[in-house]
Amino acid sequence: MRLKNFTPALLGLGLLAAGALPGCVAARKYDDLAARQRADAQGKAEAERQYRAATAELQKTADALAQLRLDNGRLEDDSLATGTALRRARGLNHDLNESYDRLLKNSGQELASKSSDYNKVARDLARREAELGALDASLRTSKTDNDRLGTDLKAREAKLAELTQALADKDRAVNDLKARVSKALLSFNASDLQVKLKDGKVYVSLSEQLLFKSGSAKVDPKGQAALKTLATVLQEQPDVNVVVEGHTDTVPIKGVVNGAKDNWDLSALRATDIARLLAAGGVAPARITAAGRSQYVPVAPNDTAPNKALNRRTEIILTPKLDELFQILESSSGAPAPGK
Repeated sequence: MRLKNFTPALLGLGLLAAGALPGCVAARKYDDLAARQRADAQGKAEAERQYRAATAELQKTADALAQLRLDNGRLEDDSLATGTALRRARGLNHDLNESYDRLLKNSGQELASKSSDYNKVARDLARREAELGALDASLRTSKTDNDRLGTDLKAREAKLAELTQALADKDRAVNDLKARVSKALLSFNASDLQVKLKDGKVYVSLSEQLLFKSGSAKVDPKGQAALKTLATVLQEQPDVNVVVEGHTDTVPIKGVVNGAKDNWDLSALRATDIARLLAAGGVAPARITAAGRSQYVPVAPNDTAPNKALNRRTEIILTPKLDELFQILESSSGAPAPGK
Protein backbone atom coordinates (compact mmCIF):
# COMPACT_ATOMS: atom_id res chain seq x y z
CA MET A 1 0.00 0.00 0.00
CA ARG A 2 2.97 2.31 0.62
CA LEU A 3 4.14 1.82 -2.96
CA LYS A 4 0.91 3.17 -4.20
CA ASN A 5 1.68 6.46 -2.37
CA PHE A 6 5.13 6.71 -3.77
CA THR A 7 5.04 9.36 -6.52
CA PRO A 8 7.66 10.72 -9.06
CA ALA A 9 7.63 14.05 -7.25
CA LEU A 10 8.87 12.45 -4.12
CA LEU A 11 11.47 10.67 -6.16
CA GLY A 12 12.65 13.94 -7.60
CA LEU A 13 12.91 15.44 -4.19
CA GLY A 14 14.97 12.51 -3.13
CA LEU A 15 17.28 12.94 -6.06
CA LEU A 16 17.80 16.64 -5.27
CA ALA A 17 18.56 15.73 -1.76
CA ALA A 18 21.01 13.15 -2.91
CA GLY A 19 22.69 15.69 -5.12
CA ALA A 20 23.46 17.65 -2.14
CA LEU A 21 25.24 14.74 -0.56
CA PRO A 22 28.85 14.54 -1.08
CA GLY A 23 30.66 12.34 -3.50
CA CYS A 24 30.43 8.58 -3.88
CA VAL A 25 28.29 8.25 -0.88
CA ALA A 26 25.75 10.12 -2.71
CA ALA A 27 26.29 8.06 -5.81
CA ARG A 28 26.01 4.82 -3.92
CA LYS A 29 22.96 5.92 -2.19
CA TYR A 30 21.60 7.01 -5.48
CA ASP A 31 22.27 3.67 -6.96
CA ASP A 32 20.72 2.04 -3.98
CA LEU A 33 17.84 4.33 -4.21
CA ALA A 34 17.54 3.75 -7.93
CA ALA A 35 17.78 0.06 -7.38
CA ARG A 36 15.22 0.30 -4.65
CA GLN A 37 13.09 2.46 -6.89
CA ARG A 38 13.34 -0.09 -9.65
CA ALA A 39 12.63 -2.80 -7.16
CA ASP A 40 9.69 -0.80 -5.89
CA ALA A 41 8.52 -0.22 -9.44
CA GLN A 42 8.79 -3.89 -10.17
CA GLY A 43 7.09 -4.66 -6.89
CA LYS A 44 4.45 -2.16 -7.77
CA ALA A 45 4.02 -3.65 -11.19
CA GLU A 46 3.92 -7.09 -9.67
CA ALA A 47 1.52 -5.85 -7.03
CA GLU A 48 -0.65 -4.27 -9.69
CA ARG A 49 -0.49 -7.48 -11.74
CA GLN A 50 -1.40 -9.45 -8.64
CA TYR A 51 -4.10 -6.90 -7.89
CA ARG A 52 -5.53 -7.23 -11.33
CA ALA A 53 -5.30 -11.02 -11.04
CA ALA A 54 -6.82 -10.88 -7.60
CA THR A 55 -9.50 -8.49 -8.88
CA ALA A 56 -10.21 -10.79 -11.79
CA GLU A 57 -10.18 -13.78 -9.48
CA LEU A 58 -12.40 -11.88 -7.10
CA GLN A 59 -14.77 -10.98 -9.90
CA LYS A 60 -14.71 -14.58 -11.06
CA THR A 61 -15.34 -15.66 -7.50
CA ALA A 62 -18.11 -13.09 -7.15
CA ASP A 63 -19.65 -14.34 -10.42
CA ALA A 64 -19.28 -17.88 -9.22
CA LEU A 65 -20.81 -16.88 -5.89
CA ALA A 66 -23.70 -15.17 -7.65
CA GLN A 67 -24.18 -18.28 -9.79
CA LEU A 68 -23.95 -20.40 -6.69
CA ARG A 69 -26.52 -18.18 -4.99
CA LEU A 70 -28.72 -18.43 -8.07
CA ASP A 71 -28.22 -22.17 -8.16
CA ASN A 72 -28.82 -22.31 -4.46
CA GLY A 73 -32.06 -20.37 -4.92
CA ARG A 74 -33.03 -22.72 -7.63
CA LEU A 75 -32.06 -25.65 -5.47
CA GLU A 76 -34.06 -24.23 -2.61
CA ASP A 77 -37.02 -23.78 -4.93
CA ASP A 78 -36.46 -27.27 -6.29
CA SER A 79 -36.02 -28.59 -2.78
CA LEU A 80 -39.24 -26.88 -1.73
CA ALA A 81 -41.05 -28.31 -4.75
CA THR A 82 -39.40 -31.65 -4.17
CA GLY A 83 -40.42 -31.55 -0.52
CA THR A 84 -43.95 -30.68 -1.48
CA ALA A 85 -43.95 -33.45 -4.10
CA LEU A 86 -42.36 -35.78 -1.59
CA ARG A 87 -45.00 -35.02 0.99
CA ARG A 88 -47.68 -35.39 -1.64
CA ALA A 89 -46.06 -38.63 -2.80
CA ARG A 90 -45.86 -39.84 0.78
CA GLY A 91 -49.54 -38.95 1.26
CA LEU A 92 -50.42 -40.74 -1.93
CA ASN A 93 -48.28 -43.67 -0.93
CA HIS A 94 -50.05 -43.78 2.42
CA ASP A 95 -53.42 -43.63 0.73
CA LEU A 96 -52.31 -46.29 -1.71
CA ASN A 97 -51.12 -48.49 1.13
CA GLU A 98 -54.45 -48.09 2.91
CA SER A 99 -56.31 -48.74 -0.34
CA TYR A 100 -54.12 -51.76 -0.96
CA ASP A 101 -54.79 -53.05 2.55
CA ARG A 102 -58.53 -52.55 2.09
CA LEU A 103 -58.42 -54.17 -1.33
CA LEU A 104 -56.37 -57.02 0.07
CA LYS A 105 -58.84 -57.49 2.89
CA ASN A 106 -61.82 -57.16 0.57
CA SER A 107 -60.12 -59.39 -1.97
CA GLY A 108 -59.64 -62.03 0.67
CA GLN A 109 -63.29 -61.84 1.64
CA GLU A 110 -64.38 -61.71 -2.00
CA LEU A 111 -62.01 -64.54 -2.82
CA ALA A 112 -63.51 -66.61 -0.02
CA SER A 113 -66.99 -65.72 -1.27
CA LYS A 114 -65.97 -66.48 -4.85
CA SER A 115 -64.40 -69.72 -3.70
CA SER A 116 -67.65 -70.66 -1.96
CA ASP A 117 -69.59 -69.68 -5.07
CA TYR A 118 -67.15 -71.64 -7.21
CA ASN A 119 -67.52 -74.70 -4.99
CA LYS A 120 -71.29 -74.36 -5.21
CA VAL A 121 -71.12 -73.96 -8.98
CA ALA A 122 -68.74 -76.91 -9.15
CA ARG A 123 -71.16 -79.03 -7.11
CA ASP A 124 -74.05 -77.87 -9.28
CA LEU A 125 -72.02 -78.63 -12.38
CA ALA A 126 -71.12 -82.07 -11.07
CA ARG A 127 -74.77 -82.72 -10.24
CA ARG A 128 -75.86 -81.46 -13.65
CA GLU A 129 -73.20 -83.58 -15.33
CA ALA A 130 -74.48 -86.58 -13.38
CA GLU A 131 -78.03 -85.70 -14.34
CA LEU A 132 -76.89 -85.20 -17.92
CA GLY A 133 -75.20 -88.59 -17.83
CA ALA A 134 -78.35 -90.16 -16.45
CA LEU A 135 -80.42 -88.35 -19.04
CA ASP A 136 -78.04 -89.45 -21.76
CA ALA A 137 -78.27 -93.04 -20.56
CA SER A 138 -82.04 -92.68 -20.32
CA LEU A 139 -82.05 -91.16 -23.80
CA ARG A 140 -80.05 -94.06 -25.17
CA THR A 141 -82.39 -96.47 -23.41
CA SER A 142 -85.37 -94.52 -24.71
CA LYS A 143 -83.88 -94.54 -28.18
CA THR A 144 -83.40 -98.29 -27.95
CA ASP A 145 -86.95 -98.63 -26.64
CA ASN A 146 -88.22 -96.29 -29.34
CA ASP A 147 -86.39 -98.27 -31.99
CA ARG A 148 -87.85 -101.46 -30.59
CA LEU A 149 -91.27 -99.87 -30.30
CA GLY A 150 -90.89 -98.55 -33.83
CA THR A 151 -90.12 -102.05 -35.02
CA ASP A 152 -93.00 -103.42 -32.96
CA LEU A 153 -95.25 -100.67 -34.28
CA LYS A 154 -94.35 -101.53 -37.85
CA ALA A 155 -95.01 -105.18 -37.11
CA ARG A 156 -98.30 -104.28 -35.43
CA GLU A 157 -99.22 -102.03 -38.31
CA ALA A 158 -98.53 -104.90 -40.67
CA LYS A 159 -100.59 -107.20 -38.44
CA LEU A 160 -103.31 -104.56 -38.25
CA ALA A 161 -103.34 -104.25 -42.02
CA GLU A 162 -103.46 -108.02 -42.26
CA LEU A 163 -106.22 -108.18 -39.65
CA THR A 164 -108.12 -105.37 -41.34
CA GLN A 165 -107.85 -107.20 -44.62
CA ALA A 166 -108.98 -110.43 -42.95
CA LEU A 167 -111.93 -108.63 -41.36
CA ALA A 168 -112.80 -107.10 -44.68
CA ASP A 169 -112.60 -110.52 -46.28
CA LYS A 170 -114.73 -111.93 -43.44
CA ASP A 171 -117.30 -109.13 -43.84
CA ARG A 172 -117.32 -109.69 -47.55
CA ALA A 173 -117.80 -113.42 -46.98
CA VAL A 174 -120.62 -112.74 -44.50
CA ASN A 175 -122.35 -110.39 -46.90
CA ASP A 176 -121.91 -112.87 -49.70
CA LEU A 177 -123.27 -115.64 -47.47
CA LYS A 178 -126.31 -113.52 -46.54
CA ALA A 179 -126.95 -112.80 -50.20
CA ARG A 180 -126.74 -116.49 -51.10
CA VAL A 181 -128.99 -117.58 -48.20
CA SER A 182 -131.51 -114.81 -48.88
CA LYS A 183 -131.64 -115.76 -52.55
CA ALA A 184 -132.05 -119.47 -51.73
CA LEU A 185 -134.85 -118.84 -49.24
CA LEU A 186 -136.54 -116.10 -51.22
CA SER A 187 -139.62 -118.24 -51.85
CA PHE A 188 -140.51 -118.49 -48.17
CA ASN A 189 -142.86 -116.05 -46.48
CA ALA A 190 -141.01 -113.13 -44.86
CA SER A 191 -143.11 -113.46 -41.73
CA ASP A 192 -141.94 -117.04 -41.32
CA LEU A 193 -138.32 -116.70 -42.40
CA GLN A 194 -135.96 -113.73 -42.07
CA VAL A 195 -132.30 -113.39 -43.02
CA LYS A 196 -130.37 -110.57 -41.38
CA LEU A 197 -126.85 -109.50 -40.38
CA LYS A 198 -126.00 -109.05 -36.74
CA ASP A 199 -122.59 -108.73 -35.05
CA GLY A 200 -120.82 -109.94 -38.20
CA LYS A 201 -122.95 -113.05 -38.44
CA VAL A 202 -125.84 -114.18 -40.62
CA TYR A 203 -129.01 -114.94 -38.64
CA VAL A 204 -131.65 -117.12 -40.28
CA SER A 205 -134.70 -116.75 -38.05
CA LEU A 206 -137.41 -119.38 -38.60
CA SER A 207 -140.80 -119.08 -36.95
CA GLU A 208 -142.43 -121.93 -35.05
CA GLN A 209 -145.29 -121.83 -37.57
CA LEU A 210 -142.86 -122.70 -40.37
CA LEU A 211 -141.09 -125.52 -38.56
CA PHE A 212 -143.20 -127.05 -35.79
CA LYS A 213 -146.70 -127.73 -34.64
CA SER A 214 -147.46 -126.34 -31.21
CA GLY A 215 -145.59 -128.31 -28.53
CA SER A 216 -143.93 -130.56 -31.14
CA ALA A 217 -140.17 -131.14 -31.44
CA LYS A 218 -140.37 -132.58 -34.99
CA VAL A 219 -139.97 -130.34 -38.02
CA ASP A 220 -142.94 -130.18 -40.42
CA PRO A 221 -142.45 -131.08 -44.11
CA LYS A 222 -142.63 -127.38 -45.09
CA GLY A 223 -139.88 -126.60 -42.61
CA GLN A 224 -137.86 -129.55 -43.82
CA ALA A 225 -137.97 -128.08 -47.35
CA ALA A 226 -136.58 -124.77 -46.05
CA LEU A 227 -133.83 -126.52 -44.14
CA LYS A 228 -132.93 -128.65 -47.14
CA THR A 229 -132.58 -125.54 -49.27
CA LEU A 230 -130.41 -123.92 -46.58
CA ALA A 231 -128.27 -127.07 -46.32
CA THR A 232 -127.64 -126.93 -50.07
CA VAL A 233 -126.25 -123.40 -49.69
CA LEU A 234 -124.16 -124.36 -46.67
CA GLN A 235 -122.59 -127.28 -48.55
CA GLU A 236 -121.05 -124.67 -50.85
CA GLN A 237 -119.73 -122.74 -47.83
CA PRO A 238 -117.43 -125.21 -46.06
CA ASP A 239 -115.81 -122.44 -43.97
CA VAL A 240 -119.08 -121.50 -42.26
CA ASN A 241 -119.93 -122.73 -38.78
CA VAL A 242 -123.58 -123.38 -37.95
CA VAL A 243 -125.21 -122.80 -34.56
CA VAL A 244 -128.86 -123.81 -34.14
CA GLU A 245 -130.61 -122.04 -31.22
CA GLY A 246 -134.10 -123.01 -30.10
CA HIS A 247 -136.26 -120.34 -28.37
CA THR A 248 -139.68 -120.46 -26.68
CA ASP A 249 -142.09 -118.06 -25.03
CA THR A 250 -142.86 -118.08 -21.30
CA VAL A 251 -145.93 -120.33 -21.48
CA PRO A 252 -144.96 -123.65 -19.83
CA ILE A 253 -145.71 -126.89 -21.60
CA LYS A 254 -148.29 -129.24 -20.16
CA GLY A 255 -146.92 -132.55 -18.99
CA VAL A 256 -144.22 -134.24 -20.99
CA VAL A 257 -144.26 -133.55 -24.74
CA ASN A 258 -142.10 -135.80 -26.89
CA GLY A 259 -139.83 -136.32 -23.90
CA ALA A 260 -139.59 -132.58 -23.07
CA LYS A 261 -140.39 -131.75 -19.46
CA ASP A 262 -140.23 -127.96 -19.87
CA ASN A 263 -139.51 -125.20 -22.39
CA TRP A 264 -135.75 -125.69 -22.01
CA ASP A 265 -136.05 -129.33 -22.98
CA LEU A 266 -138.38 -128.38 -25.84
CA SER A 267 -136.00 -125.70 -27.24
CA ALA A 268 -133.04 -128.09 -27.06
CA LEU A 269 -134.96 -130.93 -28.75
CA ARG A 270 -136.10 -128.64 -31.55
CA ALA A 271 -132.54 -127.36 -32.12
CA THR A 272 -131.24 -130.93 -32.16
CA ASP A 273 -133.85 -132.06 -34.72
CA ILE A 274 -132.96 -129.13 -37.02
CA ALA A 275 -129.25 -129.93 -36.62
CA ARG A 276 -129.90 -133.53 -37.71
CA LEU A 277 -131.87 -132.34 -40.77
CA LEU A 278 -129.02 -130.01 -41.81
CA ALA A 279 -126.53 -132.85 -41.38
CA ALA A 280 -128.77 -135.09 -43.43
CA GLY A 281 -128.84 -132.33 -46.08
CA GLY A 282 -125.06 -132.55 -46.50
CA VAL A 283 -123.67 -130.18 -43.85
CA ALA A 284 -120.79 -131.73 -41.94
CA PRO A 285 -121.98 -132.48 -38.39
CA ALA A 286 -118.71 -131.12 -36.97
CA ARG A 287 -119.75 -127.69 -38.21
CA ILE A 288 -123.11 -127.79 -36.40
CA THR A 289 -123.85 -126.86 -32.78
CA ALA A 290 -127.34 -127.31 -31.28
CA ALA A 291 -128.37 -125.20 -28.28
CA GLY A 292 -131.62 -124.73 -26.34
CA ARG A 293 -132.15 -121.16 -25.08
CA SER A 294 -135.68 -121.68 -23.74
CA GLN A 295 -137.50 -118.42 -22.86
CA TYR A 296 -134.43 -116.51 -21.72
CA VAL A 297 -133.49 -114.63 -24.91
CA PRO A 298 -136.76 -113.06 -26.08
CA VAL A 299 -136.99 -110.61 -28.97
CA ALA A 300 -140.23 -109.11 -27.65
CA PRO A 301 -142.09 -108.92 -24.34
CA ASN A 302 -144.19 -112.01 -23.64
CA ASP A 303 -147.31 -109.93 -23.04
CA THR A 304 -149.34 -110.53 -26.19
CA ALA A 305 -150.00 -113.44 -28.49
CA PRO A 306 -148.17 -111.85 -31.47
CA ASN A 307 -145.11 -111.11 -29.30
CA LYS A 308 -145.13 -114.63 -27.89
CA ALA A 309 -145.26 -115.96 -31.48
CA LEU A 310 -142.15 -113.88 -32.27
CA ASN A 311 -140.32 -115.43 -29.32
CA ARG A 312 -141.23 -118.98 -30.41
CA ARG A 313 -138.54 -119.27 -33.04
CA THR A 314 -135.41 -121.05 -34.15
CA GLU A 315 -132.33 -119.07 -35.12
CA ILE A 316 -129.68 -120.63 -37.31
CA ILE A 317 -126.53 -118.54 -36.85
CA LEU A 318 -124.00 -118.77 -39.67
CA THR A 319 -120.47 -117.65 -38.82
CA PRO A 320 -117.51 -117.77 -41.19
CA LYS A 321 -114.61 -119.60 -39.60
CA LEU A 322 -112.25 -117.14 -37.95
CA ASP A 323 -109.15 -119.32 -37.98
CA GLU A 324 -107.22 -116.76 -40.04
CA LEU A 325 -108.27 -113.95 -37.71
CA PHE A 326 -107.34 -115.97 -34.64
CA GLN A 327 -103.95 -116.79 -36.17
CA ILE A 328 -103.32 -113.11 -36.81
CA LEU A 329 -104.41 -112.23 -33.27
CA GLU A 330 -102.31 -115.05 -31.85
CA SER A 331 -99.22 -113.90 -33.70
CA SER A 332 -99.87 -110.34 -32.47
CA SER A 333 -100.54 -111.13 -28.80
CA GLY A 334 -98.68 -114.39 -28.29
CA ALA A 335 -101.85 -115.95 -26.83
CA PRO A 336 -102.92 -119.40 -28.15
CA ALA A 337 -105.85 -119.38 -30.58
CA PRO A 338 -109.16 -120.89 -29.36
CA GLY A 339 -109.28 -124.66 -29.63
CA LYS A 340 -105.48 -125.01 -29.43
